[in-house]
Amino acid sequence: MALPLRDEEAGRPRSKKGTLTRARIVEAAKKVFEEDGFLDARISDIAETAGLSHGAFYHYFDSKEEVFREVAAEVDERLSAPLESVILDQSSGSPAEQRIREALTRHLASYRAEARIIGVIEQVSRYDEQVGAMRFTRHQEYNRQVADSIRQLQRHGLADKRLKPQVAAAILGAMTQRFAEMWLVQGFLQCSVNEAVDQLTLVFVNALGLRQGPAGPRRRASAE
Repeated sequence: MALPLRDEEAGRPRSKKGTLTRARIVEAAKKVFEEDGFLDARISDIAETAGLSHGAFYHYFDSKEEVFREVAAEVDERLSAPLESVILDQSSGSPAEQRIREALTRHLASYRAEARIIGVIEQVSRYDEQVGAMRFTRHQEYNRQVADSIRQLQRHGLADKRLKPQVAAAILGAMTQRFAEMWLVQGFLQCSVNEAVDQLTLVFVNALGLRQGPAGPRRRASAE
C-alpha cells in the first residue's frame, strides 16, 4: 500500500514557517510576473526575489505555471471580495445604491493596485487551461451571487421585475470587468476614480431600475 504524501510533497507546508515561506514565494512571483511577464519570468529570479535558493522553490511549487496559478487565484479573490463584504452583507441596512457605490469603489481601488498583474493574468488565461478554468468557475459563482442579489431586490420591489437576474448579472459583470481593463490596463481612456465610480453606479442604478429603499431586511440577531 502506498504511503500518504508528506505535507511538503503535497505542496502543503506543515509549519508556520513553511506557510510564511510559501506566501513569500507567491508575493515574489507576483513581482517578477509584473516586471517580466509570464513567458520571460524565470524561477531563479522568483527564488532570488523571495530570498531563497533556486532549489528551495521546488520544495513548495513544481513549476512556474503552478505558482502563477496561485498568484492569479489570490488576485481574483481580492477583486471579488467587495461582493461578499458589501453587496451580500445581510447585516447591512444601507440602501442598494450606496452598497453598489461602496463595492465599486473598493473593486476599482483593488483593480488599480493590481492592474499590472491583471494584464498578465488576462493574457495567460487565454492559453493556460487551468487559469482559464479557475477564472471561469469564479466568475460563474460571482454571477450566481449577483443574480441572487437582483432577485432579492425584485422581491422587495426595488428593482425592475422585467429583468432576468442571471442575464442581467452577466451583463453588469462583463461591463464592469471590461471597463476596468480598458481604463486601468489598456489606458483606453482617462478619468478619475470618482468619475469612474459615479458613472458605473449611475449605469447600475439605471440598468436595475433601482428605487429608493434598503437592499433587503436586516438579518435577525441570534438572540431574537
